[in-house]
Amino acid sequence: MTKRTRPRAGLVALAAVVMTATALTSPAQAARHAAGHEATRTAIEAAVEAGVPGVTAEARDTDGVWRTAVGVGDLRTGAPRGVRDRFRVGSITNTFVATVLLQMAAERKLSLDDSVEQHLPGVVAGNGNDGRTITVRQLLNHTSGLYDYVSEPAYYRKYLLGDGFLRHRFDTLAPGQRLAVAFSHPPLFRPGARHAFSHTNDLLAALIVEKTGSSYEDEVRRRIVEPLGLRATSHPGTGTLPPRPSGRGYSKLFFDTLPDRIDDVTAFQGSQVWGDGDIISSARDLNRFYRALMRGKLLPPRQLAELKTTVVNPDLPISSYGLGIERLEMGCGETIWYHDGGTVGSLTFVATTEDGRHQFTFNYNGDWEVSQLLPTLNAEFCDGE
Repeated sequence: MTKRTRPRAGLVALAAVVMTATALTSPAQAARHAAGHEATRTAIEAAVEAGVPGVTAEARDTDGVWRTAVGVGDLRTGAPRGVRDRFRVGSITNTFVATVLLQMAAERKLSLDDSVEQHLPGVVAGNGNDGRTITVRQLLNHTSGLYDYVSEPAYYRKYLLGDGFLRHRFDTLAPGQRLAVAFSHPPLFRPGARHAFSHTNDLLAALIVEKTGSSYEDEVRRRIVEPLGLRATSHPGTGTLPPRPSGRGYSKLFFDTLPDRIDDVTAFQGSQVWGDGDIISSARDLNRFYRALMRGKLLPPRQLAELKTTVVNPDLPISSYGLGIERLEMGCGETIWYHDGGTVGSLTFVATTEDGRHQFTFNYNGDWEVSQLLPTLNAEFCDGE
């Protein structure tokens, strides 16, 4: 979070607080509390006390389903957050895209070792960028070396900061415009050399879905949303607001003279995050998706094993990155699979145990307070009574 690259806020946020992980838990606490989720609710309340406007959350485990909502969904009216709120999931979109591509691999419509050039000829080119040397797998595990278009200073100022965001929030952006920003920079390293998260990878992955099948939105809907009955999950297209029920989204846009100013940023053009952060969902739907994924309901065994084959994340030693999903070793000894998603006005975490018996999703409708992210995960997956 220190870089304020909101569409991928959680990774940096975790890195900032990871040193507290072992202090928060111990191996003796690995047994889950049987009922109540008191520690989880306390951590969520602490996030609101620290400045998050509101939080909605759901946990599913062998004891059933637990939901809570704390704080407000609308700072102007004081309306509370709801347990069925829909919200922008940001980079959690990547797990959906990776699942679709792995299904296509199982159907022999593509190979993870295909070059990007095979599916998107001429797209990755210029300034040393070469789609012939990058594979689909390297897009999904973020070892391509491609520059992250969100990190480009001029782009960031124009679309994510202060007056730039407010002036351009309703601009329509085609994928090619964002890719042009990325390819105006040389790659950060040779493909396969190491892991570094880049939204450029995920945008290209969504484009490969479209080249291999029908539209990216239709493929996600047909392969995941409809079979699992994810009634709260949708794509905004060029829409600007999430469907109801939903709270408002808030951001500190970093105005130079008003660093603590909070703006309502609920409305912005969905095309600006198409393919790498546009999906809108709910805690219920995300838990159902991750449960089905880990239980092999969406992928054959070979492709599920590919999904869970990880590379080291040098920015976060306790985490490693698979194909659109991450593995996190908690301080208590529990291992979870997760993804985080940040976009302007929203921060989301979804996590699951590998056996698919326990899922937990929570969403903040503010994007600036991150101190309780890891403590909340610890409370749910580690703290005992």
